Amino acid sequence: MTINEAIRTYRLPNPTTSEDLGCRWSHVLNFGDKVLLAGHYYNGKNKPCFYGAVFEHLDDDLSCEGAIGLRAVSEVEFIDEGHAIAWALS
Repeated sequence: MTINEAIRTYRLPNPTTSEDLGCRWSHVLNFGDKVLLAGHYYNGKNKPCFYGAVFEHLDDDLSCEGAIGLRAVSEVEFIDEGHAIAWALS
């Protein structure tokens, strides 16, 4: 899945701030100069519904109000948030 497809499918904002992500999604982690996200997207009953996304700071402002941009989104869905975050860490 390309970045543009992920933005449309999962309704991910780009660019945004980690503060905004934290208000919209419950699984957001600041990890160095990156912000990791585990999001939920319903695919149907008994199907994997979680995806991982990696955002990167666009400037030197590493605060929660600094601009971040989407850099990568998992190409597969996962069974839970932990697997999505593990993908984002790798």
